[in-house]
Amino acid sequence: MQKININGHDIGKESSVYIIAEMSANHGQSYDEAVKIIQAAREAGADAIKLQTYTPDTITINCDNEYFRIGKGTIWEGRILYDLYKEAYTPWEWQPRLKEVAHDLEIDLFSTPFDHTAVDFLQKMNVPAYKIASFELVDIPLIQHVAKTGKPIIMSTGMATLAEIDEAVTAARDAGCKELALLKCTSAYPADPAEMNLRTIPHMAEAFGLPVGLSDHTLGIAVPVAAVTLGACIIEKHFTLSRSISGPDSAFSLEPHEFKAMVEAVRIAEKAIGNVNYAVTDKEAASRVFRRSLFVVKDVKADEIFTTDNVRSIRPGHGLPTRFLSLVLGKRAKQDIEAGSPLHWDMVK
Repeated sequence: MQKININGHDIGKESSVYIIAEMSANHGQSYDEAVKIIQAAREAGADAIKLQTYTPDTITINCDNEYFRIGKGTIWEGRILYDLYKEAYTPWEWQPRLKEVAHDLEIDLFSTPFDHTAVDFLQKMNVPAYKIASFELVDIPLIQHVAKTGKPIIMSTGMATLAEIDEAVTAARDAGCKELALLKCTSAYPADPAEMNLRTIPHMAEAFGLPVGLSDHTLGIAVPVAAVTLGACIIEKHFTLSRSISGPDSAFSLEPHEFKAMVEAVRIAEKAIGNVNYAVTDKEAASRVFRRSLFVVKDVKADEIFTTDNVRSIRPGHGLPTRFLSLVLGKRAKQDIEAGSPLHWDMVK
């Protein structure tokens, strides 16, 4: 599995998990709130903050017929697409300034473009990477345009079939993308943990030979931690200062203390995964003395027979290994042995 590198961060199987805080619409159309989100994400341990670069007019049209009204099954039921995106979009004039804020805080900032003009705008900002949203995975011309920038690409795969993912990966590679990663994603808001199917992560990594992570819309932090144990090398999670602040994405976003808890749990999990290893660790070596072994548990006189009454397998491990119990029983003692003595071969006739 190849690695990618975003702004000096190696991302891949042997590297630290790359954690992205998705701002999305949680700024509530306030630049100051957007700055606070970046600051809080950095304090919570995020490696990157991600924006979305579109306007209502670059992502849809202002039409309220049935095709543009959101149906059942989401928290946005009944809303018109244009109105939703007008509320949710991040003003473009903010984005270069937000990148400077992120740079000063030493946190990466990049974005999801939704059309060619957004890609060209982000190129002028010199973002270190691009994200392709799940809904745009089937927009092959957009993927090709992003790939031609030569920047690393992270693609979400929500709703996509294996064939559609393959088509998108092929399009990116053929257009010149050398650094590509995929994100397992379930495009439901919020997503049900029972529908996450995290075992897809190692399968996807093997199928495409790419780093694979998780774009998570479940509530809580358990799913991202579980994903890391299955090989996820990127975690993306929506981030808000408070879910009490109403917004299109706030209901399935983490607050700063929750995001920090997720980061800490991910860091512990990635350390715990380690490698296949049956060797005794240094700290385990000190505990080996507390294994069971053979001890004389009652006073034994010379020439007395060893029985289950006077020899037992007990802790600690200073005596003969317990595998020799059947060989010792029925034999006689060479000497007097005091109760509590570890049994050794030189005590046995």
